[in-house]
Amino acid sequence: MARTHRLGDNAGMARDDGRAQLQGLLLLRVLDGTRPSGIPEWVSPVAPAVTQAAVGARHWAAGRRQRSLAAWASAAGFGLVAWGLGAEAPTRAEAQTYIEQQKDLMRKRGLKVPPTAARTETSAASRRLSNALDVLGPSIRMVFDVRSGLRRPRRLTVLAIADETPLAVFYALRVPRAVQRRRPRIAVGSALIVAGSVARLRAASAESLR
Repeated sequence: MARTHRLGDNAGMARDDGRAQLQGLLLLRVLDGTRPSGIPEWVSPVAPAVTQAAVGARHWAAGRRQRSLAAWASAAGFGLVAWGLGAEAPTRAEAQTYIEQQKDLMRKRGLKVPPTAARTETSAASRRLSNALDVLGPSIRMVFDVRSGLRRPRRLTVLAIADETPLAVFYALRVPRAVQRRRPRIAVGSALIVAGSVARLRAASAESLR
């Protein structure tokens, strides 16, 4: 009975370890990003750069210099990241192949990982719908972000900090990963995005609203 319990415990631990390692692997894939293919997939990485450039120009015209420079730093960062994704990031197929190779290695070490999902061919209609969503989603967000950025800016509040934190944390994690993978454009761009977030918060606390 005790031996049965130990075997069950070991199997459970292997399953948990495999799940944890797989989750870490998927997080790294998100940090690495994938190379956009076709115009629809380029909209998502390029839209934030356009948004921040427009917001920065409006702040500059209104005399809010610190906020303008923060927005332009973010615009430059997003632009570099987009360039890096196109030049340095793996394709979706390469990223998926890497994931499967790592899963095979985990299985050889005795870890339990989910089986590979069966690949299905997508229809032309499904691809057109996916491309439309790739364009529509970021475009709508860009319009709302520009409108939000052009409204009278807020002072430094808990809500303002909460708005900036997820973006800053994600790109702060991306910097060392990009350095490790020798992707300088993504590394520098990510660092600029983090600097832009910090500069926006500093401007909110120091620059007068007008």
